[in-house]
Amino acid sequence: MSNPFTQGNYAPVQQEHTCADLPVIGSIPDHLDGRYLRNGPNPSAEIDPDAYSWFMGDGMVHGIRLRDGRAEWYRNRWVRSPHVSRALGEPLRPRNPRAGLDLLGANTNVIGHAGRTLALVEGGAANYELTDELDTVGPCDFDGTLPGGYTAHPKRDPETGELHAVSYFFGRGNTVQYSVIGADGRARRTVDVEVGGSPMMHDFSLTEKHVVFYDLPVTFDVRQATATVAPSWMRRPAQLVLSALIGRVRIPDPISARMTRFTRANRGYPYRWNPRYPARIGVMPRSGGPRDVRWFDVGPCYVFHPLNAYDTEDGVVLDVVRHSKIFDADLSGPSEGAPTLDRWTVDFKRGQVREERLDDREQEFPRVDERLLGKKHRYGYSVGADTLYKHDLASGRTETRSFGEGNQVGEFVFEPNAADSAEDDGILMGLRYSAAEQRSDLLLLDAETLETVAVVQLPDRVPNGFHGNWVPTGA
Repeated sequence: MSNPFTQGNYAPVQQEHTCADLPVIGSIPDHLDGRYLRNGPNPSAEIDPDAYSWFMGDGMVHGIRLRDGRAEWYRNRWVRSPHVSRALGEPLRPRNPRAGLDLLGANTNVIGHAGRTLALVEGGAANYELTDELDTVGPCDFDGTLPGGYTAHPKRDPETGELHAVSYFFGRGNTVQYSVIGADGRARRTVDVEVGGSPMMHDFSLTEKHVVFYDLPVTFDVRQATATVAPSWMRRPAQLVLSALIGRVRIPDPISARMTRFTRANRGYPYRWNPRYPARIGVMPRSGGPRDVRWFDVGPCYVFHPLNAYDTEDGVVLDVVRHSKIFDADLSGPSEGAPTLDRWTVDFKRGQVREERLDDREQEFPRVDERLLGKKHRYGYSVGADTLYKHDLASGRTETRSFGEGNQVGEFVFEPNAADSAEDDGILMGLRYSAAEQRSDLLLLDAETLETVAVVQLPDRVPNGFHGNWVPTGA
């Protein structure tokens, strides 16, 4: 069977562009002064379609600079990991062993924080600092304050500007790490929380009072991770080392690094569905520690992305995109079942979670007005293949904007028209790919009506990827 994540707009682009004065249809609002950035997998060298996982492609960051009603430039750059630098015939950049494993260029998210542009990834790999023009500076460990890798999904507290995150890595054993990065770009707090094993914890939720952990049945698979180790006689030692890393046994860094190099030949994804692993969520007070986590059972499923979360008098409300199963029969990408928008209401008094379906249409990449992150929200946005959804959680109604056959859209991010604008008084920004034109555009939509405000035409297509953000000038 052919791999769908190597075809169509999943196929990589081969060129890095630097283009100025992009064509614009419509009018870019004058208050938009910054960069729209998007990250995603884009292999820099030839791949084996049978072994390739979408999650393992080299990172490529795309950026569009908007200012004074103009689209000043478009750039796309590979994140220069050692693998990418070798593939492009470039000198290797200085390494930072404290920043995490240099397995691949950070390929999942891109943010601005404390004056830095950061390309992010998870699972113990290093995140990378970029220049404003998206060239690679090097691996980042937040000025030496947070060693060992980070996450793809930090959340910025809208009141303090701090970045909260939950990071996982099979080498941490049966723990994940909650961290708080201050507005100055340095870690000010870390908490190690024990979980059921070695789960893939792609995202988490944050409320004004709590941190929520998703301990769900997709876990590190030692046999899968070592399936293509060469020579074959190294597979059993590799499995033993990785098994020890997952547990509590300490393995010397040089040995674990060597095993990482052996297993890198396997481009397949090393996490998979584990039906024996209980599905649960943990709720910890922001100021709490490991002993303060309360665990609640949920039905077997996987959550890549929550929409938002907020506190109630008796618990926490979690709006999430729920996958019934992933990485069971297909490790190339999340393709097993249609993800839906669900609400989980955690009841502290009863010690249980009520699960309900909010929208049964296939969708992913949910976003909310970031000013309301961790607070009660009314609106949320998500996307299907060619459709944008605007969910009104107060009325229960959903508005849609279809972009038509042959078009695909990615995640849309919300930027308010002013600091005190209403919750849907702003601009939605996202990429649309046209199969007919073999090109992508940046769409600016009115968040209230979903009508087009402006279209920024790009010189090439942006392959289907993961996450992006609007980074205002000075952020």
